[in-house]
Amino acid sequence: MAYDLITMGRIGVDLYPLQTGVPLPQVTSFGKFLGGSASNVAVAAARLGRRTAVITRTGDDPFGTYLHEALKGFGVDDRWVTPVPGLPTPVTFCEVFPPDDFPLYFYRQPKAPDLEIDAHELDLDAVRDARVFWVTGTGLSEEPSRTATLAALAHRAKSGTTVFDLDWRPMFWTDPRAARPFYTEALRHTTVAVGNLDEVEVATGVREPHAAARALLDAGVELAVVKQGPKGVLAVNSAGESAEVPPLPVNVLNGLGAGDAFGGALVHGLLAGWELEKTMRHANAAGAIVASRLECSSAMPTPAEIEAAVTAGAVQ
Repeated sequence: MAYDLITMGRIGVDLYPLQTGVPLPQVTSFGKFLGGSASNVAVAAARLGRRTAVITRTGDDPFGTYLHEALKGFGVDDRWVTPVPGLPTPVTFCEVFPPDDFPLYFYRQPKAPDLEIDAHELDLDAVRDARVFWVTGTGLSEEPSRTATLAALAHRAKSGTTVFDLDWRPMFWTDPRAARPFYTEALRHTTVAVGNLDEVEVATGVREPHAAARALLDAGVELAVVKQGPKGVLAVNSAGESAEVPPLPVNVLNGLGAGDAFGGALVHGLLAGWELEKTMRHANAAGAIVASRLECSSAMPTPAEIEAAVTAGAVQ
């Protein structure tokens, strides 16, 4: 049976402080969580009842073992998560200064194993057969992951729903100015593009939300989703439909992971065949719920929690 969702991209261990409003040098206790955007999206969709898997790589070390155990615990198939001898599993620290300051510190040296995904090792039949396939901009930042990502997209050839999470992290690129040609190539093979204002500008050169959505459609996608921060989210499809949905009121504890919850709920709505506005409202609610919690992966909401937030018009 084909997967509802296969994601491809980052994985790592999030070490988040258990004290808020405290600078990292003074933090004395941390929580350990599964992290990485592609992996979190798979977890978020699994929490909503979808059959998911992730294609990624870890170090051959105890943190890699932990990530396998965590994925399986969340109901995500880990069969395509393989070790890279000699490279450590990445860890990420953050600082938590609510409501809107969450500095991230990535430890991915000398190279992250998830950038060692090789095209020759891909199960291309599974990639093609998945109802939704999800890739990220970080996967384009280095070889061999770049070639593997583009090869998977080309083989899939827009069958089903293919999502490109623009996922712009300038610190992962040797030369950030080199990113756009690879983003342009990826957009040719995808049906849905998702990104915030910085990310759509990297992909298209356009920052104004409506113009950026049109540029993404012109680049080949069928649905453009532009996250506008405090202004909510704009979604425009090639049929001319659009939805602009404001954010849900929420007391933010940690904004990290909200975008991945949004992604999992977006996938769920697309698979369910919901109308555009309903999908965006549920995705917004999922993101807001995670923003109200400390962790990312283990904070992903259930369908009942999302429905409650949508009904209430706020995260309680």
